[in-house]
Amino acid sequence: MMNVPFVSNIQRFSVDDGPGIRTTVFFKGCNLRCFWCHNPECISEEFSIQLVANACVNCGTCFRKCPSGAHQFDLKTGEHSLNRSLCTGCGICEYYCPHGALKIIGKRYDPQDLLKEILKDKRYFDPSGGGVTFSGGEPMLHPDYLCEVLKLCKEAGLHTAVDTAGCVPFEYFEKIMPYTDLFLYDIKMWDTEKHMTATGVSNKLIIDNLIKLTSSGADVYIRTPVIMEWNGDLKEFDAISNFLAGLENGVKLIQLLPYHSYGVGKYNNLGLINHIRNHTPPSDEFMQQALQLYIKKGLPARIS
Repeated sequence: MMNVPFVSNIQRFSVDDGPGIRTTVFFKGCNLRCFWCHNPECISEEFSIQLVANACVNCGTCFRKCPSGAHQFDLKTGEHSLNRSLCTGCGICEYYCPHGALKIIGKRYDPQDLLKEILKDKRYFDPSGGGVTFSGGEPMLHPDYLCEVLKLCKEAGLHTAVDTAGCVPFEYFEKIMPYTDLFLYDIKMWDTEKHMTATGVSNKLIIDNLIKLTSSGADVYIRTPVIMEWNGDLKEFDAISNFLAGLENGVKLIQLLPYHSYGVGKYNNLGLINHIRNHTPPSDEFMQQALQLYIKKGLPARIS
């Protein structure tokens, strides 16, 4: 029986996840633990509950409505707290919250129903050369479901892209390749020990998979986040660019992505430890220096 994953968000009118105007579908579940992750709501494969503290007015509605007792209030201060271990994801608190302070993140879609949601934006895809991108989390942790949805999208005439960190068995790539027009592929850093410390996994499988993927003739965009505390050394980018320049069939585009702090607030809202606050964006000078390492090797790189 096919496992149906939770979808955390369907982001419409996306212009950063492949060519043209796109709809990006974010799957929950990731097998990396990057310290700079800006989609922490996608780390767990299960549903999440978000509490936006500054939107909560401590009215007690969720406390009265919650059937599992997950919402609690301090009788002295009136402060609202959330016992996430008791939450069943029923959504009652989200429905009754008068100020939108609560949100259940994670919804399951039958493949046909997900296609219907994606097709709502088809009028934007065709004139812009856009389509649908599957992201996360790691969408390739759900290869059977992903393959089924990709098939349906191709039958509907949509351009398809898969955003992946590449840390899965190569058989998963082989399964979806016939229905995937573009892979957005992360190469986060070259140094194996740093990669292990920063993400929780070795980059060996990731590198090996990219060699196989490009050798197969797949269209690939490379994405490298630039985080000064982890790969903020030009030696890293020199090594990555040397590797990419040596790929047999090359890649279509290389995107250097300067770190941003947009995800900082999500950690607090989800009750997670916030590592991202300790990172700083790279300077424009560093970004240009890194970019020139690629340009000098004739690689199709840009800062995105």
